[in-house]
Amino acid sequence: MTLTDVLALFESEQDDRGIKNWDALGAKTAGLKSYGIGLTRLRKLGKQIGRNRELAQALWKTDIYDAKVLSLLIDDPVLITREQAEKQVEQLAGGMLTHVFASCDATLAKTSFVRELADSWVQSADPVRRDCGYGLLYEISKFTGKKALDEDYFHNYILWISEQIGSEAEPVRMSMGTALMGIGKRSPALNQAALKVARDIGPIEFTSSSGACEPFDVAKHLTSDWLRKKLGG
Repeated sequence: MTLTDVLALFESEQDDRGIKNWDALGAKTAGLKSYGIGLTRLRKLGKQIGRNRELAQALWKTDIYDAKVLSLLIDDPVLITREQAEKQVEQLAGGMLTHVFASCDATLAKTSFVRELADSWVQSADPVRRDCGYGLLYEISKFTGKKALDEDYFHNYILWISEQIGSEAEPVRMSMGTALMGIGKRSPALNQAALKVARDIGPIEFTSSSGACEPFDVAKHLTSDWLRKKLGG
């Protein structure tokens, strides 16, 4: 598909309700337009297109939110550079694109430099970078086999999160909680350590574009029957 093809498809599939919700965000949209197309549909489209570096770059240059999301989904992790990542993180519409950019099976997490990027960004003075850094840490927590990191790496982050989360803004706290949840699913020892911190923190309050949401209870996720069975508890 070409950029023209994608924009024509967006035009035919635009969702009035989604557009209304997008417009209601006001300044939070950072001036981007949207066809109101949901992430599930964009993911399906991304899988149909496959990796397409040229199209990804063309989509990213638009002022359309849906196009930028699709760009992140179809970019080629082999060709993404650290320079590109540092440039794109400055263009995430005030954080509106961080979820697709850095977590939820993000393409960026499949790059060869993801660990170095995560370690750098969680220490950044920029809250958007910190948000993304913890999103990448969550993705790293899912690595298995030769890509898996040792437990000391994750134990250090459990300690770091426990020390820093109280001073962070809501979006970063949510990403920290998600990273803590991912780490706590790796092994019995990490589960015990992460669970202690999760209970100390308590459920994390957050809001979405539609208003207040149920607090994110990390401890609940770390004590599920499914996880206990997986970890042999």
